[in-house]
Amino acid sequence: MHRTCRTAIMVVGVLLGFLGAFGTLPMLLAQANNQSPQMQPNSSSQAQEADEALSPEAEDHLIKEVRHKLVMLPYYSVFDNLAYRVDGRTVTLEGQVVEPVLKSDAENSIKRIEGVDRVVNNIEVLPPSPMDDRIRRQMYKAIYSYGPLFKYGHMAVPSIHIIVKNGRVILDGVVDNETDKNLAGMRANQVPGVFQVTNNLRVVGPSKGNQKTK
Repeated sequence: MHRTCRTAIMVVGVLLGFLGAFGTLPMLLAQANNQSPQMQPNSSSQAQEADEALSPEAEDHLIKEVRHKLVMLPYYSVFDNLAYRVDGRTVTLEGQVVEPVLKSDAENSIKRIEGVDRVVNNIEVLPPSPMDDRIRRQMYKAIYSYGPLFKYGHMAVPSIHIIVKNGRVILDGVVDNETDKNLAGMRANQVPGVFQVTNNLRVVGPSKGNQKTK
């Protein structure tokens, strides 16, 4: 009798052990399933970051392509100033333009470049002003008709850009030497009706005299 009871108790204990094991297994599987989705976003995020990163060669190529597209814009003139910054696959456009169409054309042109995922367009459209238009014409004549600076007007895109807003002038671009920079500033200050002249011309040397956008 006692031996039979012990045998029955052992059988029940073994069954409970199996039930306990099988009861724990689904819980473990559920926990594993719950943990898996939490790990996947990290892996996906890492893969996305890897896709967005550019090699130095690819980034250098992208910078050159952006500059080429901007310089070739049909309405880009000496009275506009376009600049840009490349951060991975994002291109930020900056500067000032006279015509609104140039702002939109610049953005649309850069969007079509392979490797560019996003364009941030911070280009300022200068307000229309007959006074500023007069200053632009006189400023162009004062600078580009002057002997030592005459050479800068014969480039595909003249390298001395004249930005006029509310009677204030900014000279931007590049020149061959410090003397030419000072001459341009001096000639600009002689134009009547100008409230202020800011000389932001950069000296880069003759070999880079045609590089306007940065």
